[in-house]
Amino acid sequence: MGWTRTGLLAGLVLGVAASVGFTAFLVTVALGVVGLVVGRVLDGDLDLGDLLGRGRDR
Repeated sequence: MGWTRTGLLAGLVLGVAASVGFTAFLVTVALGVVGLVVGRVLDGDLDLGDLLGRGRDR
């Protein structure tokens, strides 16, 4: 299992554990997205410099 899937699963598990009340779904999705992004960065599929406007060519 790659870092992307591990990050997504970790985010979803943390989201379920931290969720209480009506906002459980939103918290789970938000933490799942954070876990997915972290996993993609660790896999090398996503470069934060490109997202923040600081590309490698500058």
